[in-house]
Amino acid sequence: MTHPQRTKKRSLNISPVAHCLVWFYALLLIIPLYFLIVSAFKSNSAIFTTPFAPPTSWSFDNFTQAWSQAQMGDGMLSSVLVTVIAEVLTLVLAIPASYAIARSSGRIGSFVEKFFAAGLLIPGLAALVPTVALSILIGLFHTREFLYLFYPASVLPLSVILLTQFMRSVPPELEESAMMDGASRVRIIVSVYVPIISPGIATVTILNFLSFWNEYLFALILGGPDPDIRTVQVALPTLVSQTNTQYGVLLAGALITMIPVYIVYIILNRRLEEALLQGAVKS
Repeated sequence: MTHPQRTKKRSLNISPVAHCLVWFYALLLIIPLYFLIVSAFKSNSAIFTTPFAPPTSWSFDNFTQAWSQAQMGDGMLSSVLVTVIAEVLTLVLAIPASYAIARSSGRIGSFVEKFFAAGLLIPGLAALVPTVALSILIGLFHTREFLYLFYPASVLPLSVILLTQFMRSVPPELEESAMMDGASRVRIIVSVYVPIISPGIATVTILNFLSFWNEYLFALILGGPDPDIRTVQVALPTLVSQTNTQYGVLLAGALITMIPVYIVYIILNRRLEEALLQGAVKS
């Protein structure tokens, strides 16, 4: 049996070290973000002469120039369409699949789960050439519609694996009670499982949103450079010039692309914390 005073003394010795590590990690995150924000309001000369000093004026000229020069309005609209449609399609496919795997106790269910897990081992670049060939073959190369289909396929393995673990935490008695009341499988998934695993759905939604919104390579190659189709991540590098890049304008554009990410995180933050707490309690 551990002596109470000894346990208290040990926790007191560890606590300052943990606090120092947490604050050090916070500084690693805050310093680049601070540099990004203050530099978005500066000219090139101010960025290089006083990189960490606050701007002398909080003018939004860099933001307006980035918005118009890179046609970020069209890029934002395209990114929103691609992200929302791919997100919805991913959940529509992943939730029933994870339910079937979670409630399957035979070898087929185990094989299907391992099959999805194997998808995590495939590097993204390894699928680039076959994906381009497929898009050309079905006539969807340089179209937004192919991104609607490709993005869900790229994240389905992780989404199904994560949601399956949350599905298994739901007591089977709830499903049996719903079936005795005459509920169908679809009704059981929608009315019983989805509300209970909503923290897991929020976690998957945030992870997929980050993946879809920030993806660049496949959006550039599969979507193409057309201003009406390209996503905001493809539009952002057009602010880079080989001779005279305005870094304040470039960083202002980068800051604009980050705003939707923070909005989504703020909306789903509580659900994500609930998912983390559930994992901590189970462990």
